Amino acid sequence: MTATLGIGIVGSGFIANFHAQAWTGVRGGDIVAIQSRNAATASELADRCRELGVGDPTTTDDLLELVRDSRVDAVWVTTPNHVRVETIERICEEVAAGRAELQGLAIEKPLARTVGEAKRVVAAIEGAGIAAGYLENQVFAPGLTRAKDIVWARGASLAGAPYLARSAEEHSGPHRSWFWNASLQGGGVLSDMMCHSIEASRFLLTPPGQAAGEWLTPLSVSASIAGLKWTRPRYADQLAATYPGEVDYRNHPAEDYAHATVEFLNGDGDLVIAEATTSWSYVGAGLRLSFELLGPEYSAQVNTLDTPARVFLSRELQGEQGEDLLEKQNSEQGLMPLLEDEAMTYGYTGENRHMVASFLAGQTPRETVQDGLLVSQLMMAAYLSAETGAQVAMEGIDLDEYVPQVAQGTWDPRRGRRGG
Repeated sequence: MTATLGIGIVGSGFIANFHAQAWTGVRGGDIVAIQSRNAATASELADRCRELGVGDPTTTDDLLELVRDSRVDAVWVTTPNHVRVETIERICEEVAAGRAELQGLAIEKPLARTVGEAKRVVAAIEGAGIAAGYLENQVFAPGLTRAKDIVWARGASLAGAPYLARSAEEHSGPHRSWFWNASLQGGGVLSDMMCHSIEASRFLLTPPGQAAGEWLTPLSVSASIAGLKWTRPRYADQLAATYPGEVDYRNHPAEDYAHATVEFLNGDGDLVIAEATTSWSYVGAGLRLSFELLGPEYSAQVNTLDTPARVFLSRELQGEQGEDLLEKQNSEQGLMPLLEDEAMTYGYTGENRHMVASFLAGQTPRETVQDGLLVSQLMMAAYLSAETGAQVAMEGIDLDEYVPQVAQGTWDPRRGRRGG
């Protein structure tokens, strides 16, 4: 085992840059290499790492070159969903064949687009014998973790375990075209973001220090999806103009709103419920993450837009568009919330710190690929429930071959309006 991990990042998009930003709060690891098919964004990310003082990474477009690099001890996979499985399988093949050695593999959410793909990821990792973690940043968000610890220590210890968790992630839409393309991404906002909200709710409903998979048994999922904003002709045309030839929401739409209710049996034998809401149709100051936990005699709330700092810019100031105040910032005028450290607030710093510490210790991280697989199963059950209009029981269900209508390109957002 090495004293300091050399980190190789696969991918150079939006989320890879968030990891680089978070690395200023991580000890025990440096970013030493970046692999990407896009030489320009890879170079920009490398420059950003050097600017932040978190590494002096080389860049390559060859995945195997990065994996075989003797400086690389662990790999962070941040590639788009449609190349995720093949990327992980190639990495694991190199390790299983002895052509590369890795102490850890960290995989961005969601684990895969379908349950079948997620199982391929798990099988590849287990076959190669690599310690692996599932990169779910929200369960490492300091506001969330602190609220959970206090509620369980002061509330649940006296009155009993919590029974309802609500988690929501809302913003105005993704940054890259592939997110909007349902066949590439695996769906719409449910596939993109409900993984966060489901796992955050599982985390809140589970006692500190215990694995959610041991405390909570999923019973059923009820869900609905809708095209509220981006399927309207005006906004569908806007997407088509922004991503010509890549996104067509008039003929191949994806949902921009999703809500799911998941029932669990907890370790005390009680019914508990997680409510998850996600939206690309939220127009506000920027990204909003909100959480709520309720129990017999207590509750807790977290909202990332309840910031300790705000700025005001008058209508006389016509500045350029940007996200220097907040992710998915929608305005450059008025009274606006300001996050002093987004990577910390959203949990990226905490998750990377935990992953590095786990891999250095030769341990499996708290968030495992098995957690990622279960989240994939719950999301696919949510899509199935939305399609059928019925509650989906989780016991004995086989979703391995299921592909949502949205991802197939056969979803009609008008059905819900007709009640069919």
